[in-house]
Amino acid sequence: MDVILLGTAAGGGFPQWNCWCPSCRVARAEPARAHPRTQSSVAISADGARWFLLNASPDVREQLLRLEGPPAGAVRHVPVEGIVPTDAELDHTMGIALLREGRLLQLYATRAVLEVLNHDSRIVPVTFAFARVAQHELALEAPRMLQYHDGTDTGLVLTPFVVAGDPPRFARRDLPGHTVGVLVEDRRTGGVLAFVPGCGALDGALLDRLARADLLLFDGTFWTDEEMIALGLSERTARQMDHLPVSGADGSLERLRRLPCREKLYTHINNSNPMLIEDSPERGAVLAAGMRVGDDGMRFRI
Repeated sequence: MDVILLGTAAGGGFPQWNCWCPSCRVARAEPARAHPRTQSSVAISADGARWFLLNASPDVREQLLRLEGPPAGAVRHVPVEGIVPTDAELDHTMGIALLREGRLLQLYATRAVLEVLNHDSRIVPVTFAFARVAQHELALEAPRMLQYHDGTDTGLVLTPFVVAGDPPRFARRDLPGHTVGVLVEDRRTGGVLAFVPGCGALDGALLDRLARADLLLFDGTFWTDEEMIALGLSERTARQMDHLPVSGADGSLERLRRLPCREKLYTHINNSNPMLIEDSPERGAVLAAGMRVGDDGMRFRI
């Protein structure tokens, strides 16, 4: 399975257009010290030519330029076979509507996510005005084979699981499965990807699940719990926004460092997070723990 990190920033990207926090200032003045990033999304492929997106961000047009494959044999060429949103937040789903020129889109999502996309944000009905949208409901904890548009199996098996988080603020109902992580297993190689871009808590059961992964991509939104309050950017802590902070004795870094995964990276990183700065003490702490900070364009094969 080929894996490309299309975007590694949280909503708004990095630097965020209206933000002048210390990290964004460095990104504007010295981009070599704080690489610009687009909003969180991952592409996976079983054959290196046909791709599935794990979340479709508002930056999808720019991000698709990273997808490889054979030269197009027709005037129109669509390398995206399907989209797997891990929640219905705008920064993970607006790209669905932006891909409407594809004429045929496959969505693999839980019932809770499909409910919001159809009835609250209405991204699916808007897209359906331009393209056919095939909606495949994912059952929680149930493995599901991803299929190409022609109905053939990819060999990639997806299993969604609930993680701590709130539904989008515009959702009218709170249904089970509104925020999930996914395991993707390549049945040919046995390689496993774990993608958890939003997560408010890490218990033993979740750690055991993530330990199966060869490649772990985990929520790195905030460095500290009080980060946004200290900068005057919010009145809520990281945990109140359902993101487990990276640092601290009970933060994600301390808990994930012991996992045996071959590669462990943070993704979905907020613009305020100082670990985005290449030479920061926070970046050093991540590296010392055997983890890495995800960067747009990183590629893996598992």
